[in-house]
Amino acid sequence: MSSYTIAGLPLHVLLVHAVVVLTPLAAFALLLHSFWPAAARRLGIVTPLAALVVLVLVPITTNAGGALRDAVPPTEAIERHAELGDTLLPWAIGLFVVSTAVWWWARPGAPYGREWAAKRMPRGGVVAIDIVLKVVAAVVAVGVIIDVILIGDAGARAVWGDVVSG
Repeated sequence: MSSYTIAGLPLHVLLVHAVVVLTPLAAFALLLHSFWPAAARRLGIVTPLAALVVLVLVPITTNAGGALRDAVPPTEAIERHAELGDTLLPWAIGLFVVSTAVWWWARPGAPYGREWAAKRMPRGGVVAIDIVLKVVAAVVAVGVIIDVILIGDAGARAVWGDVVSG
């Protein structure tokens, strides 16, 4: 397990904090980017870059978690946490893809972006794309936040369950 530690601390324990903080922040940035044009202009490429950081951190964190799981006695609570942890990568992929699409669509002068489409499509088509992107962004943002909460709760119960309940 030495390759999965930093200064004697399990890497998973350190990385999980970054995932728990950055994932909801990236999700909130996606919502702001999707529903508030002034925020979209200010956030710019930060939204998809934050989602990219999450996408990179999630598999590293789950791999480090697997190493930690193999190093401690097995329990049902740890297995539950690990099972839930494996559900985050698809959400992280969705967060990155949708964040990139929303950023590109809102980006001034982007080929195939909103401005480009407004010059070439009927208004109804542009509005339909706006609505679809907003709905998908909301689903992904809410879904990834709920998943992080469920995973974190299971992890906290795995670590602290006996201390708190006993």
